[in-house]
Amino acid sequence: MKCRQCGRTAVMHMRPYRLSLCEKHYDGWFVDQTKRTIRTYDMFGHSDRILVAVSGGKDSLSLWDVLLRLGYQVDGLYIDLGIDRGERYSARSREFVERFAASRPGTTLRIADLNADYGETLQEVARHTRRARGKPCALCGLIKRHAMNRVALDEAYTVLATGHNLDDEATALFGNVLHWQTGYLARQAPVLPADSAGLARKVKPLCRRYERETAAYAILAGIEYIIDECPFAAHASSLRYKDLLNRLETDSPGALLQFYGKFLKQREDGLFEAQAVELHKCSHCGQPTSAPDLCAFCRLWPDNE
Repeated sequence: MKCRQCGRTAVMHMRPYRLSLCEKHYDGWFVDQTKRTIRTYDMFGHSDRILVAVSGGKDSLSLWDVLLRLGYQVDGLYIDLGIDRGERYSARSREFVERFAASRPGTTLRIADLNADYGETLQEVARHTRRARGKPCALCGLIKRHAMNRVALDEAYTVLATGHNLDDEATALFGNVLHWQTGYLARQAPVLPADSAGLARKVKPLCRRYERETAAYAILAGIEYIIDECPFAAHASSLRYKDLLNRLETDSPGALLQFYGKFLKQREDGLFEAQAVELHKCSHCGQPTSAPDLCAFCRLWPDNE
């Protein structure tokens, strides 16, 4: 394969676009495509203070790297949940993030440590929480959202960015459609505005980039990242959905992009309308919540009740 731009040997062939690029031109293409997504959905500007939630994986570290290259005011947030089933998953993930941050002078890495801040790891919280039934995955998203909102508010960030890629978004969309979870469908978007005091705008600049595209960028850019998946995610339904969609993509290149893109178009046309939810401050932490007193996060801790 030859690079379409210069005729040199291509390192990346992208069947959905019938495009092959060499290392140099792939790097530029990936950065330009991310910039285009940011502009298309009016995600943020250079006056915004951006906080990227980083897990130590390829997507979030690549996003942090690209945003720094584009000249944005961007820092990272690692949420340490204390996950350890003999693999030191959280500790090893944190090491990758800390090495990345140390190699980029001028940016700041913030740490939200669940055990240090609240005295328990994710597994320990799950053991005494009825809604989790001993399964940490049931609490992971809730705890991460609370931590992101808290740090963004405390440190005056206007935008929260996550590294969700196209595969992630198509998988979430497939699961939401399969179960007709209209509330989630209404809120699945590249941008969620800060529609309440105490919340930052949430954005997904990589939402139109395939997972293999982000992986290729990370490898070519020399970004070291953790390859292992979270040990609790081994039997997650999302992995089965992703496998099905990957097989569809193999047979029909561009299927995921069309699936997600057509959904966004229908969403813009009003097919899924979000219902207005009245929010007020949690009586303990002060974050916006629809619950009558304590938010769902604060109810995880018996001492707050």
